[in-house]
Amino acid sequence: MSVVVVGSANLDLIYRVERIPAAGETILATASDTAPGGKGNNQVTAAARAGADASFIAALGTDAAGDRLEASLVESGVALHLRRVGAPTGTALITVDDRGENAIVVDSGANGMLTELTVEERAVIAGARVLLLQLETPMATVADAAAVARSAGTTVVLNAAPIRYLPRELLDDVDVLVVNDQEAAHLAADLRQAGRVDADEHALAAVLGELGLAVIITLGARGALVSVPGSGDALVAGLPVDAVDTTGAGDTFCGALVAELERAGSSSIDLALLVRCAEFATAAAALSVQRAGAVPSIPTLAEIRAFRSTL
Repeated sequence: MSVVVVGSANLDLIYRVERIPAAGETILATASDTAPGGKGNNQVTAAARAGADASFIAALGTDAAGDRLEASLVESGVALHLRRVGAPTGTALITVDDRGENAIVVDSGANGMLTELTVEERAVIAGARVLLLQLETPMATVADAAAVARSAGTTVVLNAAPIRYLPRELLDDVDVLVVNDQEAAHLAADLRQAGRVDADEHALAAVLGELGLAVIITLGARGALVSVPGSGDALVAGLPVDAVDTTGAGDTFCGALVAELERAGSSSIDLALLVRCAEFATAAAALSVQRAGAVPSIPTLAEIRAFRSTL
C-alpha cells in the first residue's frame, strides 16, 4: 500500500454568507449545502485523486451520513478500513463568506471512537510507504499510528491541525510536519515556553526545525515555506487564482503532497524533494479554492498536471 491516512471523516454542513457572523450575531445565509468532509477524508481523497494508491483507516457511524461518506470514498478509489460504530458520524458546520474565507465548528462524533488500533489496522500502516496523520482523532491513536509506522520504516507526515499540544514521543516519530502560519506560531510558542512568538515564517521554521524534522509552513495565497534541518529553507510561491471557497485547501495540499512524495520513491527526505512535492501540492490547492466545498473541490491528477503545464 502506498499511502495510508488515519484520520477523521465528517459530513459538512455548509452555509454561504456575505460575511462570517460576529459573536452574538445572527445573519441570513445566501445558500446551503451538505458534502463529504473531515480532514482525514479530505486528505485521503486528495491523495487518491492525485494518483496515489491510498487507504483510509477511520470510524463512521451506522447512519445515512456514514453511508454517504463511504460511497464518496469508494467513488474516489480509496481502499477502506472502516469501523462502523455506535455513534453519529462526525459533522462540521462551515460558514463561507463572499471572499471564500471560512469558519468551522466540528462535532467529532464517531471520530472519537477511533481508538486502540487493531492488528489489521497496524498491518495496513506498516505496509505503507507514507503515513499521513492529522489531529481530529484521539491523540493516543495518532501517536500509536506514528509509532507503528516508524518501526516499519514508513515515512510519517503529520498535519498538526486543528492545533493541539503535541507530545514529544509523537514528534520523535514524525518525518515531515505540515502546519499553517498560525499553527506554526502556536507550536513555536510551546517550544519556547512563551505566551506568543512574533516572527515571520523563516524564523518560525527555524524554531520548529529544532525538533529535528522537516517542516512545511503553508501560507495561503502566498504559497508555502519548506525547511529541512541542515539545508535551510525555500519559498514555494503561491499561484494567483480567484478563490471561491478555501474550505479543504490545506487538506488538498497535504493529500497531494504525500501522493507526490510517495511517487518520488525516495527513502530520504531532502530540501529539493520536498520543494518539488510542495510545488505540486500548491497547484492542487490552487485548483481546489476555485470550486466550492471540500471533497467536491479536490482536483484529479490530470487536472493538476494540465494546470501546471499552463504556468
